[in-house]
Amino acid sequence: MTAAHGVHGHGGQGSGVQEPGLQGRGDRGHGVRGHGVQGTLDDLGTPLRDVTFVVVDLETTGGSAADSAITEIGAVKVRGGEELGELGTLVDPGGPVPPFITALTGITTAMVTAAPRIESVLPAFLEFARGCVLVAHNASFDIGFLKAACAANGYAWPAFAVVDTVDLARRVLSRDEVPNCKLGTLARFFRTSNEPTHRALADARATVEVLHGLIERLGSFGVTSLEEMRGFAKAPTPEQRRKRHLADDVPSTPGVYLFEDHAGEVLYVGKSGDLRSRVRSYFTGSETRWRVREMVGLAENVRTIVCSTGLEAEVRELRLIAEHKPRYNRRSKFPERAIWLKLTVEPFPRLSIVRECRADGARYLGPISSRRQAEEARAALHEAVPLRQCTQRMTLRLIERGRTRACALAELGRCGAPCDGRESADAYAVHAGTARSVMEGDVRPVVAAAQVRIDRLASELRYEEAAAQRDRLAAFVRAAARGQRLAALARLPQLVAARPAFDGGWELSVVRYGRLAAAGTVPANARPRPYVDALIATAETVFPPSGEAPGGVALGAPPSQGATAEEMECVLRWLDLPGVRLVEVDGPWTCPLHGAEGLREWIDKAYDRSYARPEAPHRGPRRPLR
Repeated sequence: MTAAHGVHGHGGQGSGVQEPGLQGRGDRGHGVRGHGVQGTLDDLGTPLRDVTFVVVDLETTGGSAADSAITEIGAVKVRGGEELGELGTLVDPGGPVPPFITALTGITTAMVTAAPRIESVLPAFLEFARGCVLVAHNASFDIGFLKAACAANGYAWPAFAVVDTVDLARRVLSRDEVPNCKLGTLARFFRTSNEPTHRALADARATVEVLHGLIERLGSFGVTSLEEMRGFAKAPTPEQRRKRHLADDVPSTPGVYLFEDHAGEVLYVGKSGDLRSRVRSYFTGSETRWRVREMVGLAENVRTIVCSTGLEAEVRELRLIAEHKPRYNRRSKFPERAIWLKLTVEPFPRLSIVRECRADGARYLGPISSRRQAEEARAALHEAVPLRQCTQRMTLRLIERGRTRACALAELGRCGAPCDGRESADAYAVHAGTARSVMEGDVRPVVAAAQVRIDRLASELRYEEAAAQRDRLAAFVRAAARGQRLAALARLPQLVAARPAFDGGWELSVVRYGRLAAAGTVPANARPRPYVDALIATAETVFPPSGEAPGGVALGAPPSQGATAEEMECVLRWLDLPGVRLVEVDGPWTCPLHGAEGLREWIDKAYDRSYARPEAPHRGPRRPLR
């Protein structure tokens, strides 16, 4: 653990905030305001040379303060270019450090086991930073974790002024100077003596030098006070001010908006419950994302599509992003790139990670959010079912002719080795049948095998390995639950639902094979049935999707044949909202009795509890919940 360094220099305290006019400075201080002495420009704000900054950096177990914890705090106090003190310590997060965090930062579970808990470190940090201006690189991340820690431990969050070096860098540095505003990139640009290493104190020291480099750049813009610096990062650009007229004709209704350039190319697609308010925000100082500001500079037109409900706007946004693939949208641009876990169709089937769901008679599990999650889910299935993991082509004729070879897993007893005849085709077919049953909906074999392994590892005090097994099981359960929920909706020829609207009426949705086919509203005090019948009659015709997936329905089919996974998840979230009523359902809407949906809440809670104590990985029911 890095020891907390004592504060030196000027005693480590000082707000750096001087009230204008209360006290003179140097030969400006002769006389008082009542004697008619004219104030200086410095009296209009707090000069940067007098501000005490505390530059802070955190290392954590994940990216969200809601379900992750702090593992290290580093802070450096500076004023007028002089370092006043440092504070640095590891923090016990209350559970294991995930392997990918260890690979990134070098912080292991063993390193933080003897470190103080956040409830012991937090008071020291708040005292160290009292009365100062907090500085962080991507400040919303670090400040978010600190605020969450204060809330969890009963501390009121002090009213710190906050400066984000990312915001400053985006305003004072051009894309020709730096390709991005990552801390490492800025450190190289300013040639800092401290190199960022994904360790809190080292990164805080590097951020101090970056801050000083940015302040030097701010001088060329005439920025000399704290108030000017904070306002400079948030002020709208000249391009934003010049193009405010693009929002003049935008209506104040729910819908979708499209920013287009001079040639009509779609640059960005978004949605909002109030189009006018949302579009106008792009031309104000509240919009600080540099990519969006760059997009506004290229935009010459804003096209809007009015929608009757929020769900319709959300779905239309997804479809337009997938259709146009705007360069400034980052999410939902390539729904066709979904990842699936496939049980291949061959004499000796194996599990393969693929990017396409075909009508080839194979069983598919998914869609899965990332390849890493797919690999974790495949590993969990391999723990329960000893399928071969090699990729060689294998048939009975090739085996008989000795043209297949055994791999290392066969030598270790982790595979039945049908490749060299040690396991018969009939015996292997039993394993393949079990895997097929699991992918069709019965997840009990995978859960039971994982629980046995987690319990054994936890009893042997091998908590990190138990956590890895838990993560595999969680990835499998979440992937299977997602696929089963989507497949159940995609099987329905038609579903009609209604939700109470704010004005006393109803919002209506017609869903066919998982695709939103129509949306509308019913006015307050009107009879709903005529509106429902009219909406059904005018709804889009949707043909059953082709292909094979859990339940025999393709979830990766093109939108013209059904719905994408993201669209169906939008519909399911809407159906889960309070007050939603089912008007009509054509066909059974069910999930498998022994499927993963019944275990999803349990695995999420078990995963969240893992940060409380190291023993948490083996807690939970000894058998599946249903």
